[in-house]
Amino acid sequence: MTNNTKKPSGQPEKRDSFATSFGVLVALAGSAVGLGNLWRFPYLVGQNGGAAFILIYICFVILAGLPVMLAEFIVGRRGQSSARSAFRKLAPGSHWGIVGMLGVICCVLIISFYSVVGGWCTEYLFKALRFDFTDGSQENLKTMFSSFSSSVWSSILCHTIFLALTAGIVIGGVQKGIEKFSKVMMPLLFLIIIGIAIRSTTLPGSGPGLRFLFEPDWSKVTPQTFLAALGQAFFSLSLGSCTVVTYASYVKKDANIISLSTQTAAADTIFAIIAGCAIMPAVFAFGISPGEGPDLVFVTLPHIFSQMPLGGVIAIFFFVALLLAALTSSIAMLEVIVAFCIEQFNMKRKVAVALVFCGVWILGCLCSLSFGPLSNWKVLGKTIFELFDFLSANFLMLIGGLLIVIFAGWKLGKAVVFDEITNGGTHHVPAWLLKTILFLIRFMAPAALLTIAFFQIHE
Repeated sequence: MTNNTKKPSGQPEKRDSFATSFGVLVALAGSAVGLGNLWRFPYLVGQNGGAAFILIYICFVILAGLPVMLAEFIVGRRGQSSARSAFRKLAPGSHWGIVGMLGVICCVLIISFYSVVGGWCTEYLFKALRFDFTDGSQENLKTMFSSFSSSVWSSILCHTIFLALTAGIVIGGVQKGIEKFSKVMMPLLFLIIIGIAIRSTTLPGSGPGLRFLFEPDWSKVTPQTFLAALGQAFFSLSLGSCTVVTYASYVKKDANIISLSTQTAAADTIFAIIAGCAIMPAVFAFGISPGEGPDLVFVTLPHIFSQMPLGGVIAIFFFVALLLAALTSSIAMLEVIVAFCIEQFNMKRKVAVALVFCGVWILGCLCSLSFGPLSNWKVLGKTIFELFDFLSANFLMLIGGLLIVIFAGWKLGKAVVFDEITNGGTHHVPAWLLKTILFLIRFMAPAALLTIAFFQIHE
């Protein structure tokens, strides 16, 4: 049957979508699972009292993270368009399209510096394959990391390789690129981390590390612990940057968005805890401080691998996992930008990916050079790398998340929220749960986001 319905200007003729429910889940989980789980979460646990932080974090995921994710899901699937187009379609004649535009800009900034860190992961995988960490002291490893990150060509080359890998996946489209990659790599990523966790927990002296992770010490909990847990719950799920809005636009109308959101948040949280089990027992077994900070992944862990039996092999698997985690998040961010270009300018996917790659590559090179020749070139007292990180995390993601929950909860309203959650009444959802979700979207999520914003502004 011929469809003579006229398509909106700028809308591509055929829009891709996820083929299976499992494909949706692993892609969404991949967008959430990233360097924050393997890099940031373990050292936040180490700095904030261990298990007590984890329990607080899980509470915030449920009370604040899930409502924001559901709001993004509602907007994305309801709009069936790229980030900017979804808001314009759902609120025609208004200025709400700017929310989607903020998400696109946010993703441009994040992937620009994120691809630099992804390049570091790529280089460290090469180093692991060459067994460069053998007999490495922490001081030597710190010098190694500083020398590489501040280099010009090596760092840019690895940034380029990582970005090319990301673009190579996205250029295949939703089903043949993102979904196909996620179906293979997400289970592999989980298996690798579980294997490393088993090895780590069997090391002599690993017991205190496990107790640190699973025995709450409430005496170490401070107001900063709650703020750190709230911030991690929000940022770990990649909320506020419209990645969920974009992925949700490829989700079929019969999918249960409560189930998908809950499973995505659960997968992200479980992965983070397994990552903690992979790292903290080894840290304790070798007498390293659990609050080492960001140096934990690129300095402390290679030092531990150099002393661990079969540590060279474990290092290879670890940096494979780190690279995969970085890629699963980077493809989500790149897709937000590519989808915008495809629908806004009616581009072919290959052309959009090529143009976005070039633009992000240039910005990423500037971020990379922030550790070398451009280290003294600062805006607002920050290098380009630090500025992009600061603007995206402290402003764009928070403002975007806040506006998304306001839009879903108040602009779209109760009827639309309930309609999307129940799939037009085909999924039975208890009335008390519907009301609770609406309350969390309208009140709890905005309060949480405003709290993060307040304390970040007053740091």
